[in-house]
Amino acid sequence: MVLSGVFLSCEGNRLQATGTDLDLTIRMDQEVIGLEDGNCVVPARLATDIVRSLEAGAVTLEAKEERVEISAARSRFELRTFPVVEFPVVSSTGEAGQLLGASLADGLRQVVRAASTDDARPLLTGVLITTEDSSVRLVATDSYRLALRDLRGTKGISDGTDVLVPARALAELQRLLPGIQGGDGGVLVIMGTHDITFRVGAVEIRTRLLDGSYPDYRQLIPSEYPNRLHVGKESLLGALRRVRLLVRDNTTPVRLAMRAGGVDLSVVSQEVGEANETVDGDFFGEDLVIAFNPSYLIDGVEAVADDEVIIETADPSRPATVRAAERQDYRYLLMPVRVS
Repeated sequence: MVLSGVFLSCEGNRLQATGTDLDLTIRMDQEVIGLEDGNCVVPARLATDIVRSLEAGAVTLEAKEERVEISAARSRFELRTFPVVEFPVVSSTGEAGQLLGASLADGLRQVVRAASTDDARPLLTGVLITTEDSSVRLVATDSYRLALRDLRGTKGISDGTDVLVPARALAELQRLLPGIQGGDGGVLVIMGTHDITFRVGAVEIRTRLLDGSYPDYRQLIPSEYPNRLHVGKESLLGALRRVRLLVRDNTTPVRLAMRAGGVDLSVVSQEVGEANETVDGDFFGEDLVIAFNPSYLIDGVEAVADDEVIIETADPSRPATVRAAERQDYRYLLMPVRVS
C-alpha cells in the first residue's frame, strides 16, 4: 500500500519527492518556502489530483502525525498518510558517465517504440544500451520489428558494457529530455551492479536492469538489399494514415506495390471495403508487392529524422529496412506480413 504513495521530505527550502514501485524510482528536488523540516508519505494519485484542481497560486502542505493538510486560497483538504518507516530506502551508487541530452532524446524517440510490452518475454521489454565503434548504440525489438540508433560521438558507458534497461523507464526519461534539447544540459548516467540511474536537472530516474542475454540482433541485419524505394517522408506518412482508416484489426495489412516511379498502397477489408493511393518516388530494383502491419510501418517512418525515406527490400518474405536517405545512424527493420 505504501508504494502507492509519494515520499515528501522537506529540509530547509528544498522539497524532495520520491515515488517507487521497487523496479522504477523517480525522485525530484524542488525549491520551496520551508517553514519546518519534516517528511511524510502522501497518497500519490489523490494528492496530485487535488493539487491540479486548486486555483493558481501558492499551495501549503502541513504534515501532522498520520495526516497531511493541503490548502490553497479557500480550499482545504486533509488526507491520511502512510507510515514513513514503511517506505523503502532507495539510493544510487556506481560508475558515473555522461550522455548528451539532445541526441539521447532523439534516439529514445526512435527506439523505445519498438520494445515489446509483453511481460511474458521480459528481455524484449527492454532497450539494449551498448557500444559500437566507441559510440553508444540503442537497440529494441518485439520480434516483429527492430529499431537501432547509433549516438555517434557520444560516450556514456564503459566500452564493452551491455546493459538492458526497461523500456518503460526510458519512456519516462524521454518525457524529461525535450526540455534540455538545444541547451548545454545533459544526462548523468550512474551505472550500478544491478541498476542504472539517469539524472536530468533536478529529476532522477533509477531502474533495475533486466537480467539475461539479449538476442543477437546483428545477425538479423542484412548486409545489402537489391531493391530500394526513395520517397518523401510526409507524402508516405499521409498516404499510410489514410489507407489505414479501413483497418479494423491487427491482421489487416497494407500492401506496397513498388515499381518504377513510386509505390501503390492498398488496404482491403472484407467488412469495410478497400483503399488505394499512389505515392511518387524513385524505385531501383525488381518490381514487387510486399505487405506490412500498417501501424508498425507508420512507427518506423515517423521515427526517421529526415525529409526523405528509404525502404530497402529483398523479397516479400524477408525483413525490410526503413531509414533516412541522408543518414545511416538509424535503422528500422520490419518483418513483412504473408498475404495470398
